[in-house]
Amino acid sequence: MTEYPQLLHTAIDTTDARALAEFYRELLGLHYRPGDEPPAEGVADDADWLVLLDASGARKLAFQQVERLERTTWPSHDVPMQMHLDFTVSGREDLQRQRERAESLGAQLLMDRTSDPDEPLYVLADPSGHPFCLFVA
Repeated sequence: MTEYPQLLHTAIDTTDARALAEFYRELLGLHYRPGDEPPAEGVADDADWLVLLDASGARKLAFQQVERLERTTWPSHDVPMQMHLDFTVSGREDLQRQRERAESLGAQLLMDRTSDPDEPLYVLADPSGHPFCLFVA
């Protein structure tokens, strides 16, 4: 039997690891790995690597602090996406609701393709500029 590597999580570079982790924690309903929770008020947050888990404890996303990050210029290819995340929702009503939630958390709309009858979707950028798609499954 052949063994294959298993995906542990997707790691995302950002200039503000805590803020981006909070964005995705709120957007996706995830929680911090024990020890990665935000520090008590008044205590400095020097986190440079944070991990978010799903309800079963499986790692989903990690956030790595970097000094500088060049934001993608997508849809122009001057600075390509390099990677993006895709998230599905159950229907068109939920698609709009989740877009609004994402924007309230700091996302920016990059493209509205909800008029596509076969695959309605939004492309948004998270607060660090990483594109992600919301579409109907």
